[in-house]
Amino acid sequence: MLRSITLTALKDIPLIQPGEDLCLTILNSLQKNKMTLTNGDVLVIAQKIVSKSEGRAVRLKLVNPSTRAIDLAKVVNKDPRLVELILQESKEIIRSKHDVLIVEHRLGFIMANAGIDLSNVAQDTEEDIALLLPLNPDATCANLVARLHDSLEVNVGVVINDSHGRAWRNGTVGVAIGAAGFNALHDLRGKEDLFGRKLQTTEVGYADELASAASLMMGQANEGIPIVLIRGLEILSGNSTAQALIRPRASDLFR
Repeated sequence: MLRSITLTALKDIPLIQPGEDLCLTILNSLQKNKMTLTNGDVLVIAQKIVSKSEGRAVRLKLVNPSTRAIDLAKVVNKDPRLVELILQESKEIIRSKHDVLIVEHRLGFIMANAGIDLSNVAQDTEEDIALLLPLNPDATCANLVARLHDSLEVNVGVVINDSHGRAWRNGTVGVAIGAAGFNALHDLRGKEDLFGRKLQTTEVGYADELASAASLMMGQANEGIPIVLIRGLEILSGNSTAQALIRPRASDLFR
C-alpha cells in the first residue's frame, strides 16, 4: 500500500510574547485554518517561539561579564556579555577559536554558542537582546501533548526544533531539542532487513528526522512559519524524549 506523509504550515501564528500560552496559540491557529488534529499527528515547533513564550530573552546591557568571559571573548571575537551567557548555559567548552565557540550545553547538546541567538528576535533600538534555549524542552513538549489530548482527545507527538551545525559537514539542519508523545529514538536492533539478516546496531533518530523535515518548510530567515503539522506517520509506541538522542559521554569517541 502506498503511504504519503504531508507537512502543513499552521498559519496566522502571531509574534509570540513572554508568558504566551503556546497550547492556546496552536488551538486558535487550528480553528482559524479550519483544521483539526488526528491521532498520530506530530507538531514540530520552532525553538524560538518556545523560548520567547518562556521569557528566555536577555538584554545584554544587564549582563556583567566575568574575567573568564572577557578573556575568552578576545579569543573567539565575540561580545563578552554574550560569552558570559554562553558560559552560564554550558557545562564545558569543547572548542574555541576565532569566531567559533563550541560547548556542551547544560542539556547535553554539543552546539555553537550554547544555542544562544540574536536572529529572529525583536531587538531594542538601544541594545541587543539574546534568546536562550528553553529551560526544559522535553517537559514543554510533554505538557503540550497532555494539554492537546485534554482539549481535543487525540494522541499526538510534539517536537521542539532547533537549527544545529554538524561536525565535518557544512550547513545547518533541524534537530530535536525536545520531544514527547512517541519514541524520539527508534531502536531497530534485532529487526530483520530485506534478506532476513538481523540488524545489529541500527537506531533511528526519529525526532531529529521529523525536525529536519519540518525545517524545510520553516526556513531559516524571514519565512515566519514556526509550527508545522506532520501527518501520515506511523507513530511508534513509547515516549523516549530528546535526551535519548544524546550519546553518553562514555561512548563519545571524538571528545
